[in-house]
Amino acid sequence: MAALCPNDFKPIGWLCRKKRYSLKWKLCISMIFVLMTSMWINPKLLMSMLTPVSEYKKQDITPVKNSKHLMVSAFKDHRINGSTRIISILNRGQLQPLFCIFCCGKNNYSTPATIDMHSDHFGFRYVTTDVLCRNKPKSNAMYVTLSLKPDVLYNLTDFLPIQNQIQEEEAFPYEFTICISSLFGSYNNVLQFVQTMEVYKLLGIQRVVIYNTSCGPDLEKVLHYYSEEGILEIVQWPIDQFLIPSRGWNFKEHGGDIHYYGQLTTLNECIYRNMYKSRYVLLNDIDEIIMPYQHANLHLLLEDLQQEHPNVGVFIIENHIFPKTQFDNSGQFNRTEWKKVPGINILEHVYREPDRKNVFNPTKILANPRQVVQTSVHSVLKNYGQTFRVPPDVCRIVHVRVPLQSNLTKEQLFVDKKLWEFEKPLLPNVDNVFKKTGFLN
Repeated sequence: MAALCPNDFKPIGWLCRKKRYSLKWKLCISMIFVLMTSMWINPKLLMSMLTPVSEYKKQDITPVKNSKHLMVSAFKDHRINGSTRIISILNRGQLQPLFCIFCCGKNNYSTPATIDMHSDHFGFRYVTTDVLCRNKPKSNAMYVTLSLKPDVLYNLTDFLPIQNQIQEEEAFPYEFTICISSLFGSYNNVLQFVQTMEVYKLLGIQRVVIYNTSCGPDLEKVLHYYSEEGILEIVQWPIDQFLIPSRGWNFKEHGGDIHYYGQLTTLNECIYRNMYKSRYVLLNDIDEIIMPYQHANLHLLLEDLQQEHPNVGVFIIENHIFPKTQFDNSGQFNRTEWKKVPGINILEHVYREPDRKNVFNPTKILANPRQVVQTSVHSVLKNYGQTFRVPPDVCRIVHVRVPLQSNLTKEQLFVDKKLWEFEKPLLPNVDNVFKKTGFLN
């Protein structure tokens, strides 16, 4: 019969002998003690060990530790030997050397970063910047972050996934994608937004990407509807949590840290986001429609444009203002059921302002994203291939907004009823959206 022994002893027949732990077991206990002590000192250590890298990125703007800089997203750029391009927002007054830290499991490594600030910043302190990182051959890194120090390789929780790992230039999920730079100021123009979305569908748009800082509760319902439908991708853009965004483009007039809620950053991010998802991207605002005037849809327009200009990858489209203060006299589209929907009825505004020869006419961009390196709002900054300005009788932007030439009478404006050509399919489609979102019974 074995002896009954205390916990620290083991029975040997009738005797009790103190337990002896092997060296391996003692080392294991020591490691656990060290780990627990480290966790008590630095609780983030445990999270960095247990949290998959893919869960590190919780938001679409990430501060660079111990700096005034911000990271947005990272992309593999196959046009420059597969180097990684990190779309960033840098403080122009506090530039400093940066290092790219690549995550490769147990073999993380760093490389010096090349900083390429965009030339357009309109005087604001913060500027859209490409931070270029050279990858080690055959490293197959899937995540990257920026650091002020090259030797801090581990215990990091702010890695960005490197997108566009696969280069695909034959088949694209979408032919046309629209990039809407930013919603802010509790934007709630539901009627114009739905009409514009439904017109774009008729023109052949399959995807719309919107960067959302804030919008009104009514528009929130509509955004949810289009997101569920599959045509809309909403990118949360909390720029106001990191910087003081300007509500305009001119620093001296509007102040703030960054141009127009980071519009330049979101447009560039959207180009790279859709580099291998979409054959073409359209860069324009939420109240603008890039409208072909000699073709039934955008596919036919681009088919002819590319045939006539095979080396062009960037098409510049003129903006034309349709004042929301001037209404069609017939009242044909003054529909009672739409009056309960907040926003502007673009079908009522058919008067277009004439061009002014001595004033710059803003333009927007329709481009092959694989030929764009950096873009501004009205033109590209760096690109491969050629650029072509499309004649306004072929394609122009229908922009319903406050007038720029408010001194003109209705008789001095041009009548332009291009939108009315979509009447038959457009009206029931718009009504259907309003019924499904609760604006119409």
